[in-house]
Amino acid sequence: MVPLFFVQNFIDYLASEKRFSDHTLLAYKKDVEQFIEFSGIQSEKHVVEINSKLIRGWIVSLMDDGLEASSVNRKLSTLRTLFKWLMREGVIDKNPMQTVKGPKNSKRLPSFAQQVEVKSSNISPLFQDDFDGLRDLLMFEMFYQTGIRSSELIELKDNRVSSNQIRVIGKRNKERIIPIATELSQLIEEYREKRAEIDPNPEYFFLLNSAKKLYPKFVYRKINNYLGEATGLEKKSPHVLRHTFATHMLNNGASLEVLKEILGHANLAATQIYTHNSFSQLTNIYSQSHPRGQKK
Repeated sequence: MVPLFFVQNFIDYLASEKRFSDHTLLAYKKDVEQFIEFSGIQSEKHVVEINSKLIRGWIVSLMDDGLEASSVNRKLSTLRTLFKWLMREGVIDKNPMQTVKGPKNSKRLPSFAQQVEVKSSNISPLFQDDFDGLRDLLMFEMFYQTGIRSSELIELKDNRVSSNQIRVIGKRNKERIIPIATELSQLIEEYREKRAEIDPNPEYFFLLNSAKKLYPKFVYRKINNYLGEATGLEKKSPHVLRHTFATHMLNNGASLEVLKEILGHANLAATQIYTHNSFSQLTNIYSQSHPRGQKK
C-alpha cells in the first residue's frame, strides 16, 4: 500500500475532471504506485526530491524487465499527467518530466484478419443456434463492422442502439455515432427478441444469459476462441477485429478522415498506422484509378 496522500486525490481528479474510464483510472493508479515503490519515497515531503535522473532510472529498470517501449511510454504519460497535477496543486514548483524522453516505439503493423477469413459464410457456422450463440455472433460482427473497442461494447447501453446506428461513449467521455448495415441491424433485432426472454427491459445492450452485464475476460475469451477457429492469426482479441475493421475499410476506399471519426481517434496520426495496404492492393487501386494505368 502506498502511504502518500496524493495518489487517491490524483485519481479522483482524473475521474471528475478528465472523465477517464474505470479501466484507465486503474492503469494510472498502478503506474503511480509502481513508480512510488521504485523511487522509495515514504512521505509527501519527499515528492519534491524526485528528479529526472530518478525517472530515467525507472525507465531503465522497466526496459531491463522486458517491458516494450510502448508500455514504458504509456507509464511515462501517466507521470507527465501526475507531475502537471502536482504543479497545479502547489506540491512541487518544478516539473521533473520536462527533460525526460521516452524510448522510441518500434513501428509494428497491427495484426488483422483477411477478408475471406471473416466472410459471413465462414463465420456464422461457428455459432450455436441459441441465445449465447446469437449474442456471441452479434459481438463478433459488432466488433468487425463498427470497429468498437471492447470497453465500449461492454458499456454500450440498450437505448444507444437503433436500427441504423449506434451511439458510442468513447475515451474522454466523448460520444460518436457509427452507422450500421442492414445485415447487422437484422441481427440486432433477432438478438433483442431472444434477450427479451431473459430481461425485457435491460440497461445494457449485451448481457450474459444470467441477465448480468458482460465483463472483459468473458468478451476476450469468446473472441479469442472464434478468431482461433476462423483464422490463422497468432494474436486473437477484440482489438484485432478493430484493426481488421480499419484495414478493410481503407482497402475498400474509406478515407482516413472518415475512419478517424468512426474509430474515435483524437488525431489523424493514430489512424495512419492502418495505411499498410499491400503492394497488390495499391496496384489494383492504381490500375482502376489512373487513366494510363487502366487496362484497355
